Amino acid sequence: MDFRLSEEQQQFTDSLRRWIERDYTFEARQKIVTSPAGVSDAAYANLVELGALALAVPEEAGGLGGNSEDMMLVMKELGRGLVVEPYFATVLAADFLRRGGHTAVLESVASGELKLASALSEKESGHELFNIATSARKDGDQYVIQGLKCAVIHGAQAGGFVVTARTDCEQRDTDGISLFYVPRDTAGVMVTEYRTYDGQRGADVRFDNARVPASALIGTAGRGWDILEASTDYGVALLCAEAVGAMEAANALTLEYLKTRKQFGVPIGTFQVLQHRMADMFMHAEQAKSITILAAVKVLTAAPDERRKLVSAAKVRVGKAMRFIGQQAIQMHGGMGMTNEMSISHYFKRLTAIEVTLGNTDFHRSRFIRQPDFAAV
Repeated sequence: MDFRLSEEQQQFTDSLRRWIERDYTFEARQKIVTSPAGVSDAAYANLVELGALALAVPEEAGGLGGNSEDMMLVMKELGRGLVVEPYFATVLAADFLRRGGHTAVLESVASGELKLASALSEKESGHELFNIATSARKDGDQYVIQGLKCAVIHGAQAGGFVVTARTDCEQRDTDGISLFYVPRDTAGVMVTEYRTYDGQRGADVRFDNARVPASALIGTAGRGWDILEASTDYGVALLCAEAVGAMEAANALTLEYLKTRKQFGVPIGTFQVLQHRMADMFMHAEQAKSITILAAVKVLTAAPDERRKLVSAAKVRVGKAMRFIGQQAIQMHGGMGMTNEMSISHYFKRLTAIEVTLGNTDFHRSRFIRQPDFAAV
């Protein structure tokens, strides 16, 4: 697929890459990951200054109104640099709020004053985001939310949550789902933080009779599935873009290692079998990049059926590429590739985490097959 950057996109991408190469080196990242906070306020402020947060917010809410292709470019560079800041968590939740018209909250996101997170998953839900036990009952002009959300990406860093809750129907129905914006300081909200295996931060968030006003509702009560599915599809496209950046970096690191590591007196990159593996890794990355571009271009504009097909196809193809490139990179680095001192191990961990976020490869393969006209001749 021919995808050429505009002059503005190229300048922005170059600025973001320069900042990462200068200030967010692997050594700097390691210090951030092992710090008590696990993130860097200074690094997040730099992302705000570069306009990366404003890019995710519509112009009418004080942002730059970037499109999905712009966001794809940001995520690709963050993947290349293994950036662990709560950017993805914030822009995903911001997309929910954009669809619900919560302009005041989005203004704080664009300025960097507010970080967000999406509390969507539960212990029994797996990859089925419609499997919701958390409840929200109407009490006058308020909603009372009760339940536990698990594996909330950067939940402890967030000043507010987008929460899925059931206001009607059975636990696994797509009807009866409502979406709410719940500020972190709401009474009854309790957050338990932990570090995830890829160096990011996660949290379990409990809502114990947390009361929010009716204005906290995103969209229509009981009709939140369409927004939930559309926004998470957008998130999948962004994750695929991050994975493409990480895979390109992993390929570059592996190629450099093959050129410098010697065996029998010669660089191991001269061995034909390793050259063939490197070529296969390159092909996997290019195919993943192509389908990610297609999904990113269409994710906000395509009809729902087409959007589902493209996003799930991208997650499947990128998932296969992540597994192949990650495993081959580690194997060609040998035992050193398994250590925390080598950056390649951290790329492998991040790629593994992306594969299971918002639906793994098997889930999206099944979803793709279920779409209309799959078997049409």
